[in-house]
Amino acid sequence: MSLYHETAEFLTSSASSGGSLKSRIFSKEDLKSQPAQIYALAIESCKWSSVLKEVIENADILKLERKVTSILSVLLVHDLLLAKRGIALPATHGLRTSVERHKARLSAEFTKSRIRRKLSSLEALKAHVEAGLENSADNSEAPYPRWIRINALKTTIEDQLETTLAEFERATSVKAVRQRGSKKIFIDSNIPNLVAVSPGVDLSKSEAYKLGAIIFQDKASCFPAYLLDPLPEDGDIVDSCAAPGNKTTHVAAVLLSHLPEPDECSQTVHAFERNSGRAETLERMVHLAGSDTVTKLHPGQDFLKADPNSSAYKDVGALLLDPSCSGSGIVGRDDMPKLHLPVLKQSALGLSKKKQKYTKLPDPTKDTRKRKREGFDEDLDVMIDDDGMVSAIDTVDELNARLAALSKFQLELLLHAFKFPTARKITYSTCSIHGEENEKVVSKALQSSIAKERGWRLLKRTEQIRGLREWPIRGDVEDATGDIELAESCIRANKGDEHSTMGFFLAGFVRDEKAPDNTEEQFLRDERGHLVRDMMGFPVRISPGDVATAESFLDQKASNAQSGLSAEHEVEDIEEEWGGIDNDPSVAEEVIEEPKLEKPKPKSKKDTSVNKHSQAGKRPNLGLSSQGKKRRK
Repeated sequence: MSLYHETAEFLTSSASSGGSLKSRIFSKEDLKSQPAQIYALAIESCKWSSVLKEVIENADILKLERKVTSILSVLLVHDLLLAKRGIALPATHGLRTSVERHKARLSAEFTKSRIRRKLSSLEALKAHVEAGLENSADNSEAPYPRWIRINALKTTIEDQLETTLAEFERATSVKAVRQRGSKKIFIDSNIPNLVAVSPGVDLSKSEAYKLGAIIFQDKASCFPAYLLDPLPEDGDIVDSCAAPGNKTTHVAAVLLSHLPEPDECSQTVHAFERNSGRAETLERMVHLAGSDTVTKLHPGQDFLKADPNSSAYKDVGALLLDPSCSGSGIVGRDDMPKLHLPVLKQSALGLSKKKQKYTKLPDPTKDTRKRKREGFDEDLDVMIDDDGMVSAIDTVDELNARLAALSKFQLELLLHAFKFPTARKITYSTCSIHGEENEKVVSKALQSSIAKERGWRLLKRTEQIRGLREWPIRGDVEDATGDIELAESCIRANKGDEHSTMGFFLAGFVRDEKAPDNTEEQFLRDERGHLVRDMMGFPVRISPGDVATAESFLDQKASNAQSGLSAEHEVEDIEEEWGGIDNDPSVAEEVIEEPKLEKPKPKSKKDTSVNKHSQAGKRPNLGLSSQGKKRRK
């Protein structure tokens, strides 16, 4: 009995409770039935409710069984006609007997409903309902496609098109894939190795999904790793909030795609997850996707407590930040199938005017509603904290307080990432639609002292990778406080538009090193102020990160000088400063002494060498040999 009553309670309270149906069921602690049973019964009953409504009304059950409510009749008749084990109640239970005594009539009406839909069998009717064709007349919102990332660590898109996706018809747009009852596939033009398939197709039982060759991941969720685009020269990568692991495995796949020999990768992806339970999910995902060879897990560790100056992170050049957020952009919060409830016919109500109760209508001139935040839905909003817990937000004050707490944490995370000394790239993303968590966090981060000291700035749209540079939806100018350039550099995805993605936000940061004001400061000098040169004779250039290298270079030079190996360098210095014949002191000395040849002084050993530039040195060269004299005579 508890199964049907608890399911009915969740379905009837959907308008006054926050969160998706699944999150509300699985987060409730005092349930007597299994949450999975409640969720399955609720979803399947809603899916079949338009058919069941027709059957129940034609069988006139609500008139004959007054104890059975509309919602209970849908749940009970669903199990009676469609469940393998029938109604999950004892045989003598009042609700079960109330419905089963009308089994023949209900079965007949069920058959008539199938024939009216021109379907030949029960299997055909089931396929009709599963494909979403039963609600095809309701064109208020087309279903979302199923986005699938082809895991390049294990397969290729060509292989999957020939195997897992071989039976799908190729579509030229996402809109064609979203058509109800179709079996089509669309290859995305923005993100490599990403496809969209029709929503009615279940690939969770395919061999490719079980082996991790394909991963269910929303298109917008693939933006961060693709924008980060880690290259071999970028060093190690950090994923600050890694669970469940979709972005972690994606960034590993992008990294290895740039290497000619992926098996020889020397880079590491550091995956942080402070929640132990979610860390287990992360570990399973990393292993299934095949990225465990390049991924170092940090289970139960808080990224904010990691020391940026630790030797373990000395090679970190890129960071991916996807912190906890409001989750207001997630698709699926309100996408439960519409519930169609049967009603009593007007003639069966049996109500006379005397027995009708009248209620006082509210004064239309008075606004009795609670003050709502601008852009805030009438339904309760939902927040997901860092541990994945769901909480409902009812009033505007609660929403503002929650957004303030989340944005404070997000900013702290971003500023901590700025502190990594060798970092050159950062992506910051949320699945939120609120500017407090998006453009305003980015603006505050850029205005921080550490961002200015270390040269962090926004990655401009013109600098972004092609697929995201061409993405049309950019940041909100109003949330960017009127900064058009900031808004244009940010990337947004809107829930429910023609692109068929979840609501998402992304911004990229890059670091510009400051060049020295004085050009001479770029070169290394010894303790005497002389330029230090390498083996080829070029001055040694020094950057802010090469202080240790410069010191070791000077130490080596000093040790060479002590061992007698510096003579060559000294000779080079002398040769560099030689100014020609006029400035040679030895030549000048000999020129002065030349007129005093009648009184030659005894020459020392130093003067025995004849300078070829002097006149005295030239005279012996002009003399003829003895053989030449004889020829003249």
